[in-house]
Amino acid sequence: MNTRIKTLLALSLILMLSSSSCKKDDKNNNNNTDGPMLRFKFVLDPTQQRLGNLGAPAAMPAGHAGQNPQFNGISAHYLELAPNQYTLLGSGTVLFMNEETTAGGSKAIVFDKEIIKNNGEVFLEVPIKDVIPGSYEWLRVSLAYQNYNVQFDAIGSTFTGTLASFVGYNTYVESYKIKDSTVVVNGNKAQGYWGFETIYTVNTGQAPATTVPNPIQATSPIPLNSCVVTGGFAQPFVITGSETEDITVLVSLSTNKSFEWEDLNGDNTWDPLDGENVVDMGLRGLEPRIE
Repeated sequence: MNTRIKTLLALSLILMLSSSSCKKDDKNNNNNTDGPMLRFKFVLDPTQQRLGNLGAPAAMPAGHAGQNPQFNGISAHYLELAPNQYTLLGSGTVLFMNEETTAGGSKAIVFDKEIIKNNGEVFLEVPIKDVIPGSYEWLRVSLAYQNYNVQFDAIGSTFTGTLASFVGYNTYVESYKIKDSTVVVNGNKAQGYWGFETIYTVNTGQAPATTVPNPIQATSPIPLNSCVVTGGFAQPFVITGSETEDITVLVSLSTNKSFEWEDLNGDNTWDPLDGENVVDMGLRGLEPRIE
């Protein structure tokens, strides 16, 4: 075979491969087009109304104080759209559930698989074609983890510390990073477990309770320690199945004095060295809104 024929064959082969590659890329691009998306974006609002477990406005209890934490990240374990107040937990349209395991004994959320986002960031997006068409009045979000900064007083000065707060029903944790320090666990941690880092030390503890607002508790209760916060849309949220544009739902969560402690000296500041224990780290309400 002479040199000219070899050159022509080589050029033909290159053109064939190039054409095949372009067609494959076009096919992949088409496969990646899922149509309009339904997105859920976290909004952390310290001015939003502060609610109790039954969804009613809740004042700070006597002898307690609270502050609006400055968030670094938050995650959820579960997200569900519920048609009405009689829809039992799990009977609505479940759009997301984090991985679970029994590696630590009882069933628990896998912390290493959690999606951690901050204020204003999209937590979840799903193709609208995968959402069951219908009218939804309620959104349920099972919160799992929070990381935020809080202020505290010690030795006559005010400092800032970072808190890692586990509010899911049960979480399997190998290790977690608070700010600069890593805490090794290799086991399950119940709802209310926390790690707190300052420039001087790292401490861990357990809050005795976590507030979980659910305005429809009477007709659609949630299990104890589930941390499924429930909030109603101002108007029913309708999915027809024929949407052509993306939809973004703002998952607005109340951080209004959501970090709460025993205020033993009545000065409205957290003094952990004086025995002022953390009593609650639950977010104080959910208001889903269409952006």
